[in-house]
Amino acid sequence: MDDDCIHVNGARLHNLQNVTLTIPKKKLVVMTGLSGSGKSTLALDTLHRESHRQYMESWGVPTARHSRPSVDSITGLSPSISVDQHPTGHSPRSTVGTVTDVYTYLRLLWSRIGVRVCAGCGERVPPAHTYGDDGYDENDVEAGSVPCPHCGAPVPELVMGSFSFNKPAGACPACTGLGEVIRPDVRRLVDGRRGVADGAVLGWPAKLTEHNVPVLRRAAAHYGFTFEADTPVDQLTDQQRDLLFHGVESEKFRRHFPGVRPPATVTAGRFEGVATALMRRYAERIQDAEYRERTEKQGLVKQACGECGGARLRAESRAVTVHGLSIVEAARLPLDELAQWLGQLREKVSPDEWLFVEPVVADLDERVRRLVDVGVGYLTLEQPTPSLSAGESQRLRLAALLGSGLTGMLYVLDEPTIGLHPADTARLIDVMHRLRDLGNTVLVIEHDLDVLRAADHVVDVGPGAGRDGGRIVAQGTPEEVAATEGDSVTGAYLSGRLPAPLSMGRGSGERALLIRGARAHNLKDLTVRIPLDRLVTFTGPSGSGKSTLLLEVLDRAARRRFRGAGDPPGEHDGIDGWQHLDKVVTIDQEPVSRLPRSNAATYSEAFTPIREAFAARSGGRLSPGAFSFNVPGGRCERCEGAGVLSVHMHFLPPVDVTCPACRGRRFGPEVLAVRYEGHDIAEVLAATVAEALTVFQDLPPVATRLGRLADVGLGYLPLGQPATTLSGGEAQRLKLAKELGRRASGRTLYLLDEPTTGLHAADTARLLDVLQRLVDTGHSVITIEHNLDVIRASDWLIDLGPEGGTAGGTLVAEGTPQEVAAVGASRTGGFLRREGGPGTG
Repeated sequence: MDDDCIHVNGARLHNLQNVTLTIPKKKLVVMTGLSGSGKSTLALDTLHRESHRQYMESWGVPTARHSRPSVDSITGLSPSISVDQHPTGHSPRSTVGTVTDVYTYLRLLWSRIGVRVCAGCGERVPPAHTYGDDGYDENDVEAGSVPCPHCGAPVPELVMGSFSFNKPAGACPACTGLGEVIRPDVRRLVDGRRGVADGAVLGWPAKLTEHNVPVLRRAAAHYGFTFEADTPVDQLTDQQRDLLFHGVESEKFRRHFPGVRPPATVTAGRFEGVATALMRRYAERIQDAEYRERTEKQGLVKQACGECGGARLRAESRAVTVHGLSIVEAARLPLDELAQWLGQLREKVSPDEWLFVEPVVADLDERVRRLVDVGVGYLTLEQPTPSLSAGESQRLRLAALLGSGLTGMLYVLDEPTIGLHPADTARLIDVMHRLRDLGNTVLVIEHDLDVLRAADHVVDVGPGAGRDGGRIVAQGTPEEVAATEGDSVTGAYLSGRLPAPLSMGRGSGERALLIRGARAHNLKDLTVRIPLDRLVTFTGPSGSGKSTLLLEVLDRAARRRFRGAGDPPGEHDGIDGWQHLDKVVTIDQEPVSRLPRSNAATYSEAFTPIREAFAARSGGRLSPGAFSFNVPGGRCERCEGAGVLSVHMHFLPPVDVTCPACRGRRFGPEVLAVRYEGHDIAEVLAATVAEALTVFQDLPPVATRLGRLADVGLGYLPLGQPATTLSGGEAQRLKLAKELGRRASGRTLYLLDEPTTGLHAADTARLLDVLQRLVDTGHSVITIEHNLDVIRASDWLIDLGPEGGTAGGTLVAEGTPQEVAAVGASRTGGFLRREGGPGTG
């Protein structure tokens, strides 16, 4: 048997149809195919999972929790590492700098050669290494003091903890190192046009209003004024407003009556305040993620900390510099600029300083350059990891792998080009080639044609999705797959036999939005005209300012205008043209639900008519509620409709095992006995959207909803798949499908952030058809995209750049695809020219 290959025999997991496959080792292998064809099942759930199980078994570690995938045999496997699309971290204290350890090295550098000014004499205090401890001990967070070499006054000792916003020695005391504070947004707590007695406080039911109005009046009487409960809130005096919002114990209210003690009881007028009560409840339930998220949307707003200005560190730490640069300023540099600064540091430091910092700078430089190489050079160290896209998180982990030096490994990468401009994709391909050249096998799940062309070996899984997929329809070199005719859709796109979608040629149009003077983040006083009634695509390198302009400026401004709510928009002078729109709908890649019981069927609202159809087939014996796994009545009560039981393993994480009562089918025997067109309710939930469409084709309430899911490329998705397991792209398309089902009410602007994430070229064509239909019905669609098929098919392009980070934020080109292709300074235009030029249909 060939030792230079991985041999898979009889893989049958999920929709794989007894797949037998040979994969060459020490090569760049790309696994492709339609969305839902079985690529991830084969690469991640079969190859990676079995490699992990075999590796654990070789160490003598019990593998009961790591069940063998449904496959006859896999031989030739190497130890594997998967780099998937799961977020790097959810903690607001986690940043790009902390997860990559680059900020840790910066803290060490600043603690060794940082310079500050003595508060006593105003002289510069030299670096720590010249007069004492070099601050190397990470655990030495309680810094003492050392005498100033000029006046002898005590100066705080510099240790690594002095520059950590996660430790008391360095964190800003006002925001505890978060860089922002939560404040109540009083405009969202009340309807200012109404009086309190008339229901002005939006969170108060009628009975609570009846209870609180007398308390407010007694409180006002205690301080010698009256509270007019019938007067609109907008017309209340400062005293009355501060009483209503902040209560009798707040500093804002007590400043009006400095010598008066607050009432002792509620009966006497001890009123807490609407905003104060909201903040108290928020603090009490801070660990409840759902409550926290809901409360923030309803009445709270995040603001930069007034004391540190969002820098997270205390003033003493912010004042320390290394050759004129504070650690805060260093953390705000794009990574490619930080790499340049590090490269110049050798010339700036003294020989004595270099002796202390050479190893630190060498490690720093290597780590930063790896991050630049994987295409995230536009990121800054201070950027919170929860704000990173799935693709950015994945590339941070990929950069760490570059520094490991391991050989003989199997690396499984899940769509690493997500969010990358074609210009950045070339860099990523180089990184994957470097991993391969170290003697590793790099297995990539990917749809990007540039990556396919750069592969040593391509495996095309198909021919369709779900049960229509799960077979190997083509494999070999990219040229061999391109020459394959028949079932290989990928081969048809690689060879050009299937043409890319073309622009409808609608041009710029007359109606438009005009964003004036946008200056948020890296935007450079940008003014841009966005045509309406068109398919408009924002393009440009990663980090060029596309998401900032559309999501932080336009979207937030729209929320304020149409809903009177939301976080403040990014800095800009104004937006003209709102009169042309009735509403703005933003469809992002945030999860549709954090509850595992939510799924495609429930979120799309197709499950309600499905349950009603099954209830009708029961002859009146069962109600629609009996066919819900969320409430008692028909579900299996042993597992409460989950299909699995969580078994606690004492010192190990809990293990989910199939429920022995219902065998994972979630319902009781009486419910499962009812069949619709030969299928029971458990089988319907296990079916894909496409399969369920054939079952319910004669039931319009179900067929129309499922049809919309299929139209946006989700035909492969099982109806019962938990919403918590959906990728960002799947969640976005699920939201789009639901939005398409709403009744059109006037002229709508749809904002979509990279809607083709995770889609094969054939699925992208279907999605484009949906977006074009929206425009044809009088709506406007704006997308942020790197996908050349979407770019070519757009009516109007707005290209930002020319690079990412501080080198971006300007308008490089705008116009039809043909016009942008003719702009030499546009990197996007260059790729349009390379691909044979844009066209119109």
